[in-house]
Amino acid sequence: MPGPDVASVSAAPAGGLFARLHLDPPLMAALLLLSGIGLAVLYSAGDAGSGQLERQLLRLGLAFGTLLIMAQLPPALLRRLAMPLFAAGTLLLLAVLLAGDTGKGAQRWLDLGILRFQPSELMKLTVPMAMAWLLSRRPLPPNAPALLLAALMLALPVLLIAVQPDLGTALLVAAAGLAVLFLAGMRWRLIALLAALAAAAAPVLWMLMRPYQRQRVLTFLDPGSDPLGAGYHIIQSQIAIGSGGTYGKGWLNGTQSQLEFLPEHSTDFIFAVIGEEFGFAGTLLLLGLYLFIILRALAISANAGDSFGRLLAGALTLVFFVYLFVNTGMVAGLLPVVGIPLPLISYGGTSMVTIMAGFGIIMSLATHPAFDARPSSAIR
Repeated sequence: MPGPDVASVSAAPAGGLFARLHLDPPLMAALLLLSGIGLAVLYSAGDAGSGQLERQLLRLGLAFGTLLIMAQLPPALLRRLAMPLFAAGTLLLLAVLLAGDTGKGAQRWLDLGILRFQPSELMKLTVPMAMAWLLSRRPLPPNAPALLLAALMLALPVLLIAVQPDLGTALLVAAAGLAVLFLAGMRWRLIALLAALAAAAAPVLWMLMRPYQRQRVLTFLDPGSDPLGAGYHIIQSQIAIGSGGTYGKGWLNGTQSQLEFLPEHSTDFIFAVIGEEFGFAGTLLLLGLYLFIILRALAISANAGDSFGRLLAGALTLVFFVYLFVNTGMVAGLLPVVGIPLPLISYGGTSMVTIMAGFGIIMSLATHPAFDARPSSAIR
């Protein structure tokens, strides 16, 4: 993995209260600012009397509390917990397959009486942890047996999530695992081979897709084929973004969301609200803030104490990037709609807590002393 030149900012921890709490001040400030922007946009996009803002504030409190807890866990403990958590998450996915609750046509939840949750969210963290643990125990770049074992480890949860069906979460879990393999130094020839195999398997995957999933792909290719049906979301989203122009219509003045033309304007398509109200300039500033968060986290991963820390922090950062890339791409009509929220902006709590837990792990790796650093496993 390349050195810290990926970001001009240093990842060295600061002293004082932040150091005692194992928090990285620049990254924490950026996350707070992004969350504040999200609340402002949600207030404009949502119904002010629906209680959405209050619920989002509670979820943000839970998410930042989770970040604080995860930041206290030393990397050595994370390393020891990697495989037990992965095994537990896989068993929970099997439990969902056998006895999970069904909602909106998908069997994704476990109902424990006092708690109903999606075990697939846990795998966004445990898959990169387990794969980083596996590969960090061997010299890097990994050899063929290590890659095969890692691929099998990744395939099991991805398939279990895909059959729920939950294509968006399966994509994110797959991205987390592939990020670990990429950062571990997987050779470009092998990456090209895998890409070719994926392209060759596309017809088979098409046959295995459910009708609504196929419709999403067809709608992406030609939204105008069904402008009042399957293509309505993308068309209205593009209208909202385009009508914002350079500087936007102003906060609270977006017509597409205020007049309910834009579906899912508080969740998956909230980026279109930002484009309409703040224009190209506003979206550029928001993307700049996202870029700072990503570069800061990559700088932290480059300075982690050993290969486990570098692989884990780098993978969690790239998953955050995938959230951003897929959401903005689908809202702009450049990718099929897969139901991935805009991180820390979209209304919702589950993905927000998972993202913040990931940043808590990254901060732990930034602020705890280096551990078990072995030159023989250094990333090339």
